[in-house]
Amino acid sequence: MKAYTYVKPGEAAFVDVEKPVVRKPTDAVVRMLKTTICGTDLHIIKGDVPVVESGRILGHEGIAIVEEVGEGVTNFKKGDKVLVSCVCACGKCYYCRKGIYAHCEDEGGWIFGHLIDGTHAEYLRVPHADNTLYHTPEGVSDEALVMLSDILPTGYEIGVIKGKVEPGCTVAIIGSGPVGLGALLTAQFYSPAKIIMVDLDDNRLETALSFGATHKVNSADTEKAIQEIFDLTDGRGVDVAIEAVGIPATFDFCQKIIAIDGTIANAGVHGVPVQFDLDRLWIRNINVTTGLVSTNTTPQLLKAMESHKIAPEKLVTHYFKLSEIEEAYKVFSKAADHHAIKVIIENDISPEA
Repeated sequence: MKAYTYVKPGEAAFVDVEKPVVRKPTDAVVRMLKTTICGTDLHIIKGDVPVVESGRILGHEGIAIVEEVGEGVTNFKKGDKVLVSCVCACGKCYYCRKGIYAHCEDEGGWIFGHLIDGTHAEYLRVPHADNTLYHTPEGVSDEALVMLSDILPTGYEIGVIKGKVEPGCTVAIIGSGPVGLGALLTAQFYSPAKIIMVDLDDNRLETALSFGATHKVNSADTEKAIQEIFDLTDGRGVDVAIEAVGIPATFDFCQKIIAIDGTIANAGVHGVPVQFDLDRLWIRNINVTTGLVSTNTTPQLLKAMESHKIAPEKLVTHYFKLSEIEEAYKVFSKAADHHAIKVIIENDISPEA
């Protein structure tokens, strides 16, 4: 089968590899229908995630058709259309029993495109299929479902919930990329008074306004942007600052705009250390949270999409075939130049194949 693989820092390749097979009774093998590219995939290609081995198939998002299941799989059968969660969960280990599926101890957590082969391929082996796959509801678009593999639960769990967004609070989301926009969509569940989107890209800021942001701030001039946010918050700063980029400058920005008793919720993937201004912040009663998505909110978000409370399909801007994945990566890696937010990559293999 065809698959897009990591080769070495700065290099990936679209190559022929062996089709996966069921290895354990709890496995399923699925035929990918649609997938997408995550900023984390770009981090891997850059070399920011050194545990990823050469030859690893990238990707951790998508929807698929079940091709084969192990004898231990009870919730799914051949032919089922499924959502593939970016996090695998055995459901039985210490962390799974705490609901922290991101740290599953039995071939679980974020492993697709990381520790095992991922979704940027014609077929995928899914460990712990009963807890990793979800039946797709009628009336929800494929595009919306693909957004539910990762960016929507990431923005919600690591940004909104950990950030303690609540009615009447002020929120700044630093980074209007897919995760930041996912946080924007789900923050509105809690009716904050203001949602301020911060980015360098005016196109993404305009998109954020159309998705429900109340204010936009271009951060090209950092000091001016910080002052704008203080002006919008009566000089206090924001109650919640969601970092959705993963670079030192954006984390530092959060430190400079957070209000007394506020929360910095770090959702970005960081490849290098950041400076933490504890000498200035210790007296301000702030909270700092981090995390890897567990996708334990996926059932809740599925119901929100079924009832049309959110429409994440609006995040999709570009479409490609799997055979065009190299071009898809070029577009996504230069998102500002192409006005790209999320791309959809469709398997060349017909669904009837």
